[in-house]
Amino acid sequence: MKVLIVGANGQIGKHLVKDIQDHDSLKARALIRKEEQASYFHDLGAETAIVDLEGEVDNIVEAAKGVDALVFTAGSGPHTGPDKTMMIDLDGAIKTMKAAEQAGVKRYVMISSFDTRREAIQSASESFAPYVVAKHYADEWLRGTNLNHTIIHPGKLTNDDGTGHVEAAAEVERGEVPRQDVARVILETLVHDSTIGKEFQVVSGQQSITDAVTSL
Repeated sequence: MKVLIVGANGQIGKHLVKDIQDHDSLKARALIRKEEQASYFHDLGAETAIVDLEGEVDNIVEAAKGVDALVFTAGSGPHTGPDKTMMIDLDGAIKTMKAAEQAGVKRYVMISSFDTRREAIQSASESFAPYVVAKHYADEWLRGTNLNHTIIHPGKLTNDDGTGHVEAAAEVERGEVPRQDVARVILETLVHDSTIGKEFQVVSGQQSITDAVTSL
């Protein structure tokens, strides 16, 4: 299975590309914004595609040709304004869904926010609310597509070393989770078709990642 990772140069994305390249039956194509970001992925043996998510859908379609799955891990980042949040986390996400459909890619995995329900928008801080809104509507759009999708809602992300153990369910108590473990959850999601059509929250826990994903 060849996987296009959107947002590959992000912290989760880099972990994921490495994990995919280390897997016997998976290969990665990293979608990045700049040529100077490519060397990291080439050193791993991964393909790259240079595409700006604020550009045209057709550019994403070209990058998605010949892949079997698409993972959306991109984000505008915490230091940008609401305008970039809308352009990347909402519009960019929806364009990748359209591109996947046009390129014949059926499998789609979305890395969302921990809680994107309407109640979460109302309770979010003024600075965080635009991000939750963007993720809410991106998730809604994905549910309405014909893509074989999975939506992953990670807890508060950390740069701690992964433990290989998480708690995953439709709803879990808020908590933290290392980005490295989120990448491993994505990989297990890709190789287990039982996750198609499901969405779940994930935080650090006691269950092995493989067991947590397969028991959803």
